Amino acid sequence: MMVKSVSKEMVLAALNKVQEPELRKDLVSLNMIDNLEIKGDRVSFTIVLTTPACPLKTKIESEARTAVLSLPGVRNVDIKLSSNVPSDGRSRGLMQLPIRNAVAIASGKGGVGKSTVAVNVAVALAQAGARVGLLDADIYGPNIPTMMGVSKLPPPNKEKLVPAEAYGVKMMSIGFLVKPDQPLIWRGPMLHSAIRQFLSDVEWGELDYLIVDLPPGTGDAALSLTQSLPLSGGIIVTLPQHVSLEDARRGMEMFRQLNVPILGVVENMSYLELADGTRMDIFGTGGGEQLAKEGDVPFLGNIPIDAKVRAGGDNGKPVIVDDPQSPAACALRRIAEVIAAKISVAAFENSTVIPITIID
Repeated sequence: MMVKSVSKEMVLAALNKVQEPELRKDLVSLNMIDNLEIKGDRVSFTIVLTTPACPLKTKIESEARTAVLSLPGVRNVDIKLSSNVPSDGRSRGLMQLPIRNAVAIASGKGGVGKSTVAVNVAVALAQAGARVGLLDADIYGPNIPTMMGVSKLPPPNKEKLVPAEAYGVKMMSIGFLVKPDQPLIWRGPMLHSAIRQFLSDVEWGELDYLIVDLPPGTGDAALSLTQSLPLSGGIIVTLPQHVSLEDARRGMEMFRQLNVPILGVVENMSYLELADGTRMDIFGTGGGEQLAKEGDVPFLGNIPIDAKVRAGGDNGKPVIVDDPQSPAACALRRIAEVIAAKISVAAFENSTVIPITIID
């Protein structure tokens, strides 16, 4: 008996049964199928993801392949993955910034690893293939140049400053413009002006994500940033200990008062893994999850203590680059993927960020 040759309509009908797990709709209605071709018993197409850092892309690809292979007459399926990061829908026209999504990373106090999280999340997104910028909004204590291993900016063009670049990430910091030991004794208006200039007078180009490293606390910098740049969301970084949680709650409340959606909580320095495999909870345990539960926001993950994280920050080579398979690097990469997925869901819904399913 002859098998009827497969048609594009049949392939699309099969893919119509495959859902994007986060958006909870099928690939066809989401317009995620592109370049569909059929040659004999071979079917090829591209799945256009909403982020190159999609944490569930392997699952999506596998289910799409299985669905098409179930069609009579299909023996081979070639799938390519690409991405088109959606905009969060917030207008940034006044600043003339072609930035699709902007995420601020904050903490209520210093010393919790906020800049470490910002740097490694930015690099992880860039490694996945996204166009990423990193803005150091910590005017009084800029650390991004040191942590990214860059000491100066490229020559400016005729109209704007050109951001520095490392590991595929464009970056800007006041640290590029002042001497390393020069203190900045500025009042609020001067800080506000500097942050606006870092947005409007820098040739960022088109970005899928702008990661903003906020200074500790709830002061002028956060207010200036939100007045100048509509944010897709904010991340709170905390340690497990109770003192850190108290300060992190203030950071969370700051985002709420500024009408910034809270994407979730990251717990840094969660535990130290000893040589025998046991874990030592140096700063306590479960604080980040507790904070997320109290604030009714998602818990994005925890990061173990690792000397290589500190070393990477000191020598300008983030741990996600220096030791990509280490537990800390894997945790940071996973957090970056979850953040990207949440942003995609929020952009799709065009409303307050909703929880997503995190699959181990």
